[in-house]
Amino acid sequence: MERYRARTLLLALTAASGLLLPACSGGADSSEGGKAVDRSDHSAGLPAPAHGDQDHTSEQDDRSADPGNLSTFALDVDTASYDYTRRALADGRFPDPSTVRPEEFVNSFRQDYERPDGDGFSVTVDGARTGDEDWSLVRVGLATRAAERTGERPPAALTFVIDVSGSMAERGRLDLARESLAVMTDRLRDDDSVALVTFSDEAETVLPMTRLDGNREEVHDAIAELGTESSTNLGAGVETGYATAVEGLREGATNRVVLVSDALANTGDTDADTILRRISGERREHGITLFGVGVGSDYGDALMERLADRGDGHTVYVSDERQAHEVFCEQLPRNIDLTARDAKAQVAFDPETVEEWRLVGYDNRRVADEDFRDDRVDGGEVGPGHTVTALYAVRTEPGAEGHLATATVRWLDPDTRHPHEESGDVETDALHDSLRAAPTRFQVTAVAAYFADALRSGADRYDRLPGAPAGFSELADRARALAGRTKDRAVRELADAVERADRRRG
Repeated sequence: MERYRARTLLLALTAASGLLLPACSGGADSSEGGKAVDRSDHSAGLPAPAHGDQDHTSEQDDRSADPGNLSTFALDVDTASYDYTRRALADGRFPDPSTVRPEEFVNSFRQDYERPDGDGFSVTVDGARTGDEDWSLVRVGLATRAAERTGERPPAALTFVIDVSGSMAERGRLDLARESLAVMTDRLRDDDSVALVTFSDEAETVLPMTRLDGNREEVHDAIAELGTESSTNLGAGVETGYATAVEGLREGATNRVVLVSDALANTGDTDADTILRRISGERREHGITLFGVGVGSDYGDALMERLADRGDGHTVYVSDERQAHEVFCEQLPRNIDLTARDAKAQVAFDPETVEEWRLVGYDNRRVADEDFRDDRVDGGEVGPGHTVTALYAVRTEPGAEGHLATATVRWLDPDTRHPHEESGDVETDALHDSLRAAPTRFQVTAVAAYFADALRSGADRYDRLPGAPAGFSELADRARALAGRTKDRAVRELADAVERADRRRG
């Protein structure tokens, strides 16, 4: 396997900043991969002290750290890329490689991480050797508390922004949105509120923020009357949606804009940054987050994904009634509630045991390492019932033993904005001897990552992930075996998708 480029840039760590060096920010790429440099001082590659210890003086304050040891990224719970890929393969075509985001493949599957009791995260770090010359896969798993039942969550104030442009007339777009919203309206509580905004060439508030108690029929009527019109002015829809959300803002409730669209913008502002600049005041001042729901065989993936990332939210993609039912009904609490704001993770690889590493995916979520504890720097928003997984390819020093890596997650309390941190470690002797000896859910994670990697760059390319099967056929065999072992419908659907890719490639 081709060795990853070593990092040579050194950044200073100052006592005044109290920050741990390198890794995450909008355009930074310091987490692409690195070479962990050997140091006699064992702590040089470790994360900064816990938040409560930052004001204390230590020897670490006077040293420089090698940025090649550190990987920092904003958390991401999006899954749209994986579901859109499955839709494309079912339609007999490969997705554009630019729409394949490996972290969204990995995060589409259930994990068995221990969950915390309150808000915030638990941290699980494990790994398995691959048999490729000292290369292992290391998994960093973060989990929030279990999602409450609908009656236990805070009240919600949801502004639905519905695309009614001509392209939404295709079966599985506006019709699916109408059916989903109607079912969800019956599932929401009496103390929840709903507003409805539509957009085509212009945007219109068809229903102001309305408490459901005694008004469900009015909401159902507004949903039933949705019909397609002309072009797609997505910018106007988002701007009007946020204005409607601010007008109907409810203290103590989860205030969220839910955008349902194929994101094929062709009128007005079509750039995510431009659109979000126009509503940045409302977004930041009132903490209104954006949840993007993508639909349609032709789908503006890049625009929707960027809108959700910059709008402090996440995206999903739905192509049928079952998926829509899961998103709007079964997964409602975790899709609208928040347990953590601006969450970031930083992984520090020990230079005495790690020679090289590579983070799989998260290309758009990298953060500069020095910004890990800068709470002004945007992170990810995560709700209850979520897990976040980051997979690394790690090459250890031959015969290395001892500490391998420490993972730290930092987040802000969604109500008080007070920062919190949690960490987890892994030792070399905790690595499983092979992927087949690793826990089943670890193996599912690996197969999902291999699948995304192959779709992005070709199944037979030289620098594939360590331990990767020779092609889609072998990968499909692994996925099918895991589906049989787990009896998990999602894993079975993964196997189906890999088999479609194999037939298409053949």
